[in-house]
Amino acid sequence: AMSDWSSSDWSSLYPFASHFMDVGEGVRCHYVDENSDATERSPLLMVHGNPTWSFYWRNVIEGFRDRHRCVAIDHVGCGLSDKPQQYEYNLGRHTANLVQLIDRLDLRDVTLLVHDWGGAIGLGAVVQRPDRFAHLVVFNTGAFPPPFVPLRIRVCRTPWLGALAVRGANAFARAALTMAVAAKRLDPDVRAGLLHPYDNWANRVAINAFVRDIPFTPRHPTWRVLAELENDLKQLTTPASLVWGMRDWCFNPSCLRRFQEILPHAQSHRIESAGHYVVEDAIEQIMPIVGDVLASDEVDEPSAAAEDRGR
Repeated sequence: AMSDWSSSDWSSLYPFASHFMDVGEGVRCHYVDENSDATERSPLLMVHGNPTWSFYWRNVIEGFRDRHRCVAIDHVGCGLSDKPQQYEYNLGRHTANLVQLIDRLDLRDVTLLVHDWGGAIGLGAVVQRPDRFAHLVVFNTGAFPPPFVPLRIRVCRTPWLGALAVRGANAFARAALTMAVAAKRLDPDVRAGLLHPYDNWANRVAINAFVRDIPFTPRHPTWRVLAELENDLKQLTTPASLVWGMRDWCFNPSCLRRFQEILPHAQSHRIESAGHYVVEDAIEQIMPIVGDVLASDEVDEPSAAAEDRGR
């Protein structure tokens, strides 16, 4: 089944050098680090969700890497990172790996871009290193115990059927190619790039693990992690922007409203035509929003600028 896209030229869409970091136990985490010597401007740190990888951020990286350092992680099990079959695939571990990368690269004055599971992972890192972040740009995600879990995700958790569909047929990543976009069809090279790391059962270990890490009930260990994260986020005063594809069936507008309560000072940008893969659907609307954020972060008096934005 690979032949339908392995010949397509997705790699030209991702012209970035590969970097690797050892996160322990000999496991290597892959990341993009473009324009790493651009120290005088706020670096961008991009954190993907499931079932994507740093490829999801390629247009943002391309658009800003001439002026800003652009860093994008691949979570262990995702993208070009190692995919150990036995690993602590959970929110706490992914967050720890991201914090390790932030510390290792000594990122400061960071503009954070997060999406999907990257929201809980990236915002978890902000809570642990609040002084390193200048602005949070939050795309369709959740950083709280899920108020509901859509049936089409619950189905992926059916004990044997779920693993068979997610890992055997790549149902989760393949379905996302159509279900997660609302405004436009993804072209074949983009589809190929998004699917590239997840080309067999073993390589889909993390996709399945992310689905299993969604807490349906407070008995699930990740429920408490998310509940604590939500409480911690309410203490944050870091300037924030919420950018929401309003046609997302998973992180739907109720999740946007929840974030508006958690981060009352945040600016909201609703993109009516976009679905869950909002950065794929609406890159033309998103680039100026991120550009404005970066411009405002460079104001000499950040506190005053933050107050203006909060009004």
